[in-house]
Amino acid sequence: MSGVQTVTTEEDAKGQRLDRWFRNRFPQVTQGRIEKMCRKGEIRVEGGRVKASTRLEAGQTVRVPPLGVREVAHKPREISISDADAKMIQSTVLYRDDDLIVLNKPAGLAVQGGSKTTLHVDGLADALRFDADQKPKLVHRLDKDTSGILLLARHGLAAAALAKSFQAKTTRKIYWAAVAGFPHLRSGTIKFGLAKEAGHGPHGAGEKMVALHPDDVAEVKGAKHATTDYMVLENVAQRAAWVALVPITGRTHQLRAHMAQIGHPIVGDGKYGTNSQSNEGEGWGAQLGGSISRKLHLHARMITISHPTTKAQMTFVAPLSDHMKHTWDFLGWNPKHYAGDPFEDDAT
Repeated sequence: MSGVQTVTTEEDAKGQRLDRWFRNRFPQVTQGRIEKMCRKGEIRVEGGRVKASTRLEAGQTVRVPPLGVREVAHKPREISISDADAKMIQSTVLYRDDDLIVLNKPAGLAVQGGSKTTLHVDGLADALRFDADQKPKLVHRLDKDTSGILLLARHGLAAAALAKSFQAKTTRKIYWAAVAGFPHLRSGTIKFGLAKEAGHGPHGAGEKMVALHPDDVAEVKGAKHATTDYMVLENVAQRAAWVALVPITGRTHQLRAHMAQIGHPIVGDGKYGTNSQSNEGEGWGAQLGGSISRKLHLHARMITISHPTTKAQMTFVAPLSDHMKHTWDFLGWNPKHYAGDPFEDDAT
């Protein structure tokens, strides 16, 4: 394409994020470039400047600048889903109604696609239509290696309502993790800021977040404040602990970076801990050894939301992934001992 295009959004764009809509139609364009074009005002909606996270409405005009690629997809890509993949993603459904679907996302399944990622929740969403006319829409994300609760909206109004709840921080998310070592304080709040550090792979692949003292956040370009509440639920001989985590803010890799910063990286997290099998109980060894899986031990265990239509408070709980269940069994930790919100239980 050599010139500027004006594209009108279809009905299924209602409530969808601009960046997701853009990547679905222009798969050659990276997320980073989309964000840059938004910052420079090259992508516009109804003539106005927008962010990558802007929610679209049906029938809006989107200004698409010259992309410098030979072929551009003007319609959403048709994705062929095998019977096995359809059965797999449908088996993860914990709850569904006319407005939303709740999944227990498996560890290792990406939420969205990338240059080398062809199997992901967004690409499998057509298999989650059930009786609806359109596929459900993502309203938040989990890291590929994080398992647990993932919400999808079944129509645009539900997507907008859920997105508003996440932005207003009226949802409550509780994660479970196994961490190296044993935090000296049973509970606390971590307030280190976070800034992106470019990776060393092609096009900056492998980027990670660097923790900063809260007082230094304003001095570092792109840095953001971040807050995590944590509580130790169980521990094993000072070598490992079962921790509940609540992300008060929602930064990239926040829980992983915060736990590593206080000296207790999440088990299996080679990016923020180390890949050493040795762990003598003082933290920093991200692998426990023996029969304990080397996979990331981070699970989105519980979420409480206001239903997008009825506004009723609803809480969903996801069973542990297989590798974490094995670890819990091996270490003698019983998930039934903490069926509710441990932070509320601790306050009573």
